[in-house]
Amino acid sequence: MREVDLFVIGGGSGGVRAARIAAQHGARVELAEEHRVGGTCVIRGCVPKKLMVLSSRFAQQFDDAAGFGWTLPGPPRFDWAALMQRVHAEVSRLEAAYSATLQRAGVTLHAERAVLEDAHTVHLLKSEERVRAKQVLIATGAWPYAPEIPGGELASSSNELFHWPELPRRVVVQGAGYVALEFACLLRRLGADVSMVLRGTHVLRGFDEEVREHLQAQLEAQGIRFQTGAALSRIDRRDGGLAATLDNGSVLEADAVLRALGRLPHSAGLGLEAAGVEFDAEGAIAVDEHGCSSVAHIHAVGDVTGRIQLTPVAIREGHAFADHVFGGRSVMLGHTHPQAIVPSAVFTTPEVGTAGLTEAQALALHDRLDVYSANFRPMKATLAGSSERMLMKLVVQRDTDRVLGCHIVGSEAGEMIQLVGVALQMGATKADLDATLAVHPTAAEELVTMRTPTRQHGLPAAPVV
Repeated sequence: MREVDLFVIGGGSGGVRAARIAAQHGARVELAEEHRVGGTCVIRGCVPKKLMVLSSRFAQQFDDAAGFGWTLPGPPRFDWAALMQRVHAEVSRLEAAYSATLQRAGVTLHAERAVLEDAHTVHLLKSEERVRAKQVLIATGAWPYAPEIPGGELASSSNELFHWPELPRRVVVQGAGYVALEFACLLRRLGADVSMVLRGTHVLRGFDEEVREHLQAQLEAQGIRFQTGAALSRIDRRDGGLAATLDNGSVLEADAVLRALGRLPHSAGLGLEAAGVEFDAEGAIAVDEHGCSSVAHIHAVGDVTGRIQLTPVAIREGHAFADHVFGGRSVMLGHTHPQAIVPSAVFTTPEVGTAGLTEAQALALHDRLDVYSANFRPMKATLAGSSERMLMKLVVQRDTDRVLGCHIVGSEAGEMIQLVGVALQMGATKADLDATLAVHPTAAEELVTMRTPTRQHGLPAAPVV
């Protein structure tokens, strides 16, 4: 039985980064991935989804062109099969690039499932090989969650959607998170009739309330229908399609049902329990700030830890793990702190970009806040004649003037929030934004030209007369 310094189980963003950096530090590294190298983000998540989002936006661009003097030669025609062929080709290219990068770094790849036979022995199930590992890293990510219902097998998860043979005419989407919203939005823009089923009253639980309300209104204006306070209770075949029955008695006719109810840590069946690894109630591997589990030489990064389910977080954790264990550098990650600056985007149309605290989160930590909010029609909408409106919001701690959070809904919000995140990470104050010259005419200039608070929290009490 051969021995390695590190065996990585899982070839997603976090595992790939950890393996490559550990190998560059001189470690003998092997990695097993039972599906495809690249993980959720590259193979069945961020990358192919963003390509589909970009395709879906052309529909509005064709409509908007007339307002700017353009006459198209004829009505545009969308080809689902052609788009998906190009998307899958790009995914394959990226997968090959990931594999080549690992191999150049000296990492040995295994295209098969690996489990722990004991705390140090990795069993490769297909080849029946066994490898002795000084250190083990679990980077298996998360998997779509959907509670069982009658006919649930007739629905698709976000994994299967990428393999739909054609664009369904009618789609029911269950869920209110960013995955459900992004797919609902792109499917609607590509021409599908879309109904969303959500347990609550507003989308994007955990996001700023003003953002949630604004985005939902924008999506309703695009023709997406919302069934709130409801859940799917069963799915049946009917008249060549599907009938989705809700727990309130309503029945929605559909050609496809997408259930996007979040993702749970993909930790089962890996032999971790027998090795003594501890989990939380949802199956996430409990780790410390360095990614170390309850077993000193077994580590975990990314979604399988149940912390922040974002690709850049997994990459940062994987890199920090390799530096800490094999590079002799103690890298402390602060993204799990309640006030950490974690920029993120939701690629609906319009996009959502957010960094820092929501207004409610800030109020739970600070007594005195100034909130600046601008709701306006972007320049492009004026000639295009669309009803699109943008939202920009700053949450400021009054006593220190520090900007605690920034929230944007509108075109290129994802691009803007990345740079805003830099400023917030550096401790930017409202005075810093006020002192920055605006770039005109842009939507982003609103961030440096808002002078009067929309509302204030924790004002001193009025003097008694």
